[in-house]
Amino acid sequence: MHKILTMNQISPKGLDRFSREKYEVASEIGTPDAIMVRSTPIKPEDLPPSLLAIARAGAGVDKICVNDCTTKGIPVFNTPGANANSVKELVMLSLLLASRGVIRGIRFLDRLATESTDPTEITRVVEKEKKRFAGSEIINNTLGIVGLGAIGSKVAEMAMGMGMDVLGYDPSISVESAWRLPNSVERIENLPTLLAKSDFITLHIPMLESTKYMINEESLQFVKKGARLLNFSREGIVEPNAVVKALDSGSLSRFITDFPHPVLMGREDIILMPHIGASTKEAEENCATMAADQLIDFIENGNIINSVNFPRLVLERSSNHRIAFSNKNVPNMLGQVLPILAEHHINVSDMLNKSRGEIAYSILDLNEPITDEISERIKSIDGIYSLRSL
Repeated sequence: MHKILTMNQISPKGLDRFSREKYEVASEIGTPDAIMVRSTPIKPEDLPPSLLAIARAGAGVDKICVNDCTTKGIPVFNTPGANANSVKELVMLSLLLASRGVIRGIRFLDRLATESTDPTEITRVVEKEKKRFAGSEIINNTLGIVGLGAIGSKVAEMAMGMGMDVLGYDPSISVESAWRLPNSVERIENLPTLLAKSDFITLHIPMLESTKYMINEESLQFVKKGARLLNFSREGIVEPNAVVKALDSGSLSRFITDFPHPVLMGREDIILMPHIGASTKEAEENCATMAADQLIDFIENGNIINSVNFPRLVLERSSNHRIAFSNKNVPNMLGQVLPILAEHHINVSDMLNKSRGEIAYSILDLNEPITDEISERIKSIDGIYSLRSL
C-alpha cells in the first residue's frame, strides 16, 4: 500500500485517481511515499526517509526545497498548463480593468449609496461624475508578453482575438511552447525593447534566481510612458518600490497584480488581487488530476513527466521486472551497475537513461527481479541517490 500525504485542500477529482486498493491518501501520514501540495512550504526537515516524490498541484515550486530533494533522489513534479486558462481569463479581465475606470466607478457608487437614497439625485450625480471614470479601448494597442509558456501562449491568442498586437519575449522558450505560440506573435530578442514598444505588459515567467526582480528600477527606465503592467506570475518577479516610483513619475499608469504588498496598497493606480489566478474549480481539478497521474506513473512505473529537477523519462514496460535509480551525473555510473546485474545473470531487456544538470536517471527492464543483496550493492555505489524495484 502506497501512502500519499496531502497538504492543503486538494481537489477530490484528483484524489479519486488513486486506487483505494493500492493507495492510502490522507492529510496525516507519518511515513509517506509521496506528498501532494498546493501552497504549504516544504523545507529540508520536512523530507522523511520514506519519501519518493513530491507533486505540486500548480506551476511554481519556489516554496519547495528542490535542491535538497534532488540530492536525495526525490523528483519534484509540477503541473504546467493545468491552470493556464484560469490565469488567462483573469489577465483578460485585468487588461480591461487597466483601461477603464471600472473599479473607481464601483467605489464611487458604493460611497454614493451611503449619501443618498433618492433615485433622481443618484441619477443626476452619476451623469455629472461619470466622465471621471472614462477610459480607452484596448483594440489596436500593443501587448508585450514576458514568458511564452502555457499561460503566455494562451494570453497571446486571447489578446489577438481582442484586436491587440502582440509582442513576446522569452529567452528560454521550449520547442513545445514555440509550436503552441500563434504565428502572428512578434518575437522580441530582449526585455528593454519589449518594454519600450508595449502599451500593456504582462508577466508569465517562473520564479528563478535569474528572474528575481526582473522588473526593477533599471528595467523600468525603458518602459513606454504610460504603459500598464500586469503581474500574474510570481511576487518576486517585480520589485514593488520600483513600481511605485514608476507610477509616481508617470512612466507607468497602472499596475495590476495578484500579489499584494504593503507598499502597493491604498493607491488608485494599483489594483491588487488576493492571489486568485488559479482559484477556479476547473483549475484546481486540472492541477490535482495532473499531479496525481504523474505521481501514479512514477510510483508504479518509474516514469517522470513534468519534473522540475529530474529529466523527462518515459519507458514503456517490456518486462514485469523493472528497476529505476537516480545518481550524480558523472561518467561510468551505468558502467558500474550493469556488471553487477551481469554477474548475477540478469538480462536487461530495455533501458533508458537521461540526465539533467547534476542528476541522471535510469530505468532498466529486467528478465527477473533483483535480490536484496543486488539492491544493496547498487545502492552502495558512490553517487547513487536512490534505487527502486518496480
